[in-house]
Amino acid sequence: MSATITTAADSAALHALCADHIVRQLGSAIATRGAAHWALAGGATPRGLYQLLATVPWRQRIDWSRVHLWFGDERCVAADHPESNYRMVEQALITPLDLAPTQLHRIAGELSPPSAAAHYAAQLQQLLPRREDGRPQLDLALLGMGEDGHTASLFPASDVLDNQQDVAAAVWQPQQRMWRITLTYPLLNAARELLLLVTGSGKAAMVRRVVVDGDVELPVARLNPAAPVRWYLDAAAAAELPAELITTLNGRSP
Repeated sequence: MSATITTAADSAALHALCADHIVRQLGSAIATRGAAHWALAGGATPRGLYQLLATVPWRQRIDWSRVHLWFGDERCVAADHPESNYRMVEQALITPLDLAPTQLHRIAGELSPPSAAAHYAAQLQQLLPRREDGRPQLDLALLGMGEDGHTASLFPASDVLDNQQDVAAAVWQPQQRMWRITLTYPLLNAARELLLLVTGSGKAAMVRRVVVDGDVELPVARLNPAAPVRWYLDAAAAAELPAELITTLNGRSP
């Protein structure tokens, strides 16, 4: 994995740095191709980032009516379930920005896992723009990383890691005894850009294993897009990285 690494002292500064890059990339996609297609991460880590993007002056930096929101993964639950990634994004970003239903491409977690995966894959195939090789292409995908090295719902030792045919797939997560739907490597690696937002000391060792050791047994280390993966780390998550790998910036306002 080719990577660039940016760190900040705390989550607030990190969110500002990441938000600045996101609005620039989405704005560039809109200016170049008329619309931007962004896949969002779930979980607790990006919530503050989404809340920041929905505030003034950040929200004024982009024409949100031209942004299409997709999801990197979802639990097989209803959209209003407390564990739904869509519900978190709806509260933090979608409702504050008053985005139209036509801009939202959620994973229908209330369906059976095979049906939910097939429904989402069909949307991706039909609505995303295409690369020259015919693959559907996101402009940007924001991902996280778990302490076990998973990203999206690509978990260690899962059969979905070897799925090179589908753009989205159902995956059983035995630790939580729950089905999930996830984007797969073919779709993620075809994206114009991947961002990894990672915070907390509990992930520092895993960050080192991926970035320094290149441990390809870890799902996140198997990301291999054409452009370098951009890591955004707080100081705690970056604690075990060599200093020469890091570009440290101060959070800045738009």
